[in-house]
Amino acid sequence: MIDNLPEALEKILVEGITELGLQLSGSQVKLLLSYIGLLVKWNKSFNLTAIRDPEAMIVRHLLDSLSVSAYLQGENIIDVGTGPGIPGIPLAIVFPKRRFTLMDSNGKKVRFMNQAKQSLGLDNIFPIQHRVESYHSMEIFDCVISRAFTSLKQMVDMTSHLVGEKGVMQAMKGVYPEPNQQELESPWIIHKVINLKVPTLDEQRHLVNITKEV
Repeated sequence: MIDNLPEALEKILVEGITELGLQLSGSQVKLLLSYIGLLVKWNKSFNLTAIRDPEAMIVRHLLDSLSVSAYLQGENIIDVGTGPGIPGIPLAIVFPKRRFTLMDSNGKKVRFMNQAKQSLGLDNIFPIQHRVESYHSMEIFDCVISRAFTSLKQMVDMTSHLVGEKGVMQAMKGVYPEPNQQELESPWIIHKVINLKVPTLDEQRHLVNITKEV
């Protein structure tokens, strides 16, 4: 048992990682499970996520996050509306040399992420409590990523000031195109839409890459 998780969940995770074509070390797998174990523990008191079943967390939080691994762009990444650190923390475990700023306006969720940073020794994550539309930083990010954050148009409106000329926004979506999807304002365009497959999950998943038109 790792933290408070049944051992059977490791098998689900490892098989899913293999299906995604990832090669992770045993220590990385343990970190992913420990993160879920910590999330299960905190969720009992602080309601960080509506998903409460640990097996569902493995699939809908870990494997869903890791499904974008092959397509993740940039070295300095900001995950906006990250909640308890999804997809940022699982991706930070997979890519320890990349830098992940994790932003959410909810104080409880940011406190949880800081605890995860300390407990798991994740030196490449930087939780911030802030509203993204009013956040201004000296640094420019290579990539803004989000999962089920807001509409594509609103994502561009709220985060375009965070990325450089060659930066990219990567929106993790379920169904695509979105209902009532609006056109993006110039110079932003939908550059590519990638159909994702999350192991054991029979639901639509897409990654929408948004860039500036050249």
